[in-house]
Amino acid sequence: MDKLDFSGIEVSAEELVVALQREGKRRDLKTFPNTAAGHQAVIRHLSCPGRTVRVVLESTGLYGLDLALALQRAQLEVMVANPRAVRHFAQALMQRSKNDRLDAWVLLEFAARMPFQAWQPPATPALQLHAVARRLQALTEMQTAEKSRLAALEATATTPPALRRDLERSLRSQRRALARLSVEAQKIIQQEPGLKLRFDLLISAHGSIAATSAIQILAELAVLSPDMDARQWVAYAGLDPRECSSGSSVHRKARISKAGNAHLRRALFMPALVAIRHQPHLRAFYQHLCAQGKPKMVALTAVMRKLLHAIYGMFNHQQPFDGSKVYRRPDPEISTEKAA
Repeated sequence: MDKLDFSGIEVSAEELVVALQREGKRRDLKTFPNTAAGHQAVIRHLSCPGRTVRVVLESTGLYGLDLALALQRAQLEVMVANPRAVRHFAQALMQRSKNDRLDAWVLLEFAARMPFQAWQPPATPALQLHAVARRLQALTEMQTAEKSRLAALEATATTPPALRRDLERSLRSQRRALARLSVEAQKIIQQEPGLKLRFDLLISAHGSIAATSAIQILAELAVLSPDMDARQWVAYAGLDPRECSSGSSVHRKARISKAGNAHLRRALFMPALVAIRHQPHLRAFYQHLCAQGKPKMVALTAVMRKLLHAIYGMFNHQQPFDGSKVYRRPDPEISTEKAA
């Protein structure tokens, strides 16, 4: 039987800090980029003939998903631990300081001491939907850029006709690709009952989430760990407020962290923008914040955060959207005036 080694990997958006215990001895910490090439370097660092390596990562959304998949494909044993369980474990070790290097050692100890629960990757349909939705989002951004270029060229009398025709062909090609991939996304959703249920719950938010946005939101959320709670979703999306409390930034206003998944933030932006005009309860919430003197973009971000909490509740309780549970005005009569 292979001998057992342990590893803890602290995952961030840009790098991986790897702690390794081999033959009962701790090795020096190693840092790798959080890229496909970096993942292969981690695998080479951990692998050893005749030895089994148990690796523990924290459940940090997609930052660690590609790494976990790569480790599993390389036949390494992977556990994705609940951050709350890791935090309690660190407290039991009297570990009060926190940085990436210390966190990697804590995860190593967690791997060595705690019962091992093998990670189950997201279902194949969820991964397929995620890949298709990311491509849809990229094509949409490309199309927007091409439209802007075409408008600029049409405003210039000296633009060669061949250049305009080239951009028009590019836009037609992008429209066809968007149509094909939208059909493919719907096909994946309709064939998997869990995805279909959550998609139907999303589009139940009339006046906020349309089918196109629902595909994008569902694709980003479907691959997350089921252990994550609503607050972790918000932090993962980078919508959590971050106080500036050190150095010359101490007097700066709090702002969202933007440290999380920009794809999920983009997917929530348009539904929030639509909601402040057409969804009575979210519009009332937005108006309430504006009346308190909040800048409009700050209020809109708060609506995005509120919407994400509502989606978590819908998925968790398998109930359609109910605006009265999202925000209830002190005045029982909700204004029907549209937001400015």
